[in-house]
Amino acid sequence: MSNRARVLVGIAAASLAAYLYLDISIRDLLPHGDGVRIVKQFAAAALSPEANPQNIFIAVLVTIKYAVAAITLAFALAMPLSVIASSSFWAGCGVPCQALRWMVRCFIALMRSVHELLWAVLLLAAMGLSPISAVIAIAIPYAGTLAKVFSDIIDESSLKAETALHSIGASRLQKFFFGRLPQAIPDILSYAFYRFECALRSSAILGFFGFPTIGYYIKLEFDNLNYSKVWAYLYVLLAMVVVVEYYSMQLRRRFVA
Repeated sequence: MSNRARVLVGIAAASLAAYLYLDISIRDLLPHGDGVRIVKQFAAAALSPEANPQNIFIAVLVTIKYAVAAITLAFALAMPLSVIASSSFWAGCGVPCQALRWMVRCFIALMRSVHELLWAVLLLAAMGLSPISAVIAIAIPYAGTLAKVFSDIIDESSLKAETALHSIGASRLQKFFFGRLPQAIPDILSYAFYRFECALRSSAILGFFGFPTIGYYIKLEFDNLNYSKVWAYLYVLLAMVVVVEYYSMQLRRRFVA
């Protein structure tokens, strides 16, 4: 049996074990009791959305503000961390340098191992319901994810430019910052644009904690059983993500080309 087959069999066995351990039933996926009525009402409201344009504008504006601030802070933190965490930056260095690199990688893993919702709970208790607590809650795990991916992108970039600089006697830092890192920048920016789309969704979800993003209005109207207004905000959220995806795709093409 090949290694790939072993991996697939292991995944299948783990999935089956989890299914049996959790005692999952297909019938539990179907609504029952009052759930059927609620699902019908919610689905019917999709055809007649209602909303206050002023509230929609405010919700969208705040959601975008939080996402932009969070991804900017995350990117600023991730870039230096990704350089220190990359193995190519420390090429030729001794054990102390490698120890520092692994300490940074462990720190990055800690940042991204805690979800932004849990960070939001912690920061709400520490800082209250303020924009800075929402921005930091998103920025911390996103910085960890960006730093991890950026470091992998840097390490996997082409060696041609670095080899050419080595042949003319360039130093280790010169080879890294002028040979390897510039080749990784397009892919780094491309991934950063993708994470901005994710930040928009995270910003919206933080509204369920009381932050005035679009998620706050969705929760408010859902609790009041105003399903038509809930659908209006859901459609706006979908449109916002689609628009950002389109423009980020154009920017990615420009940077990566």
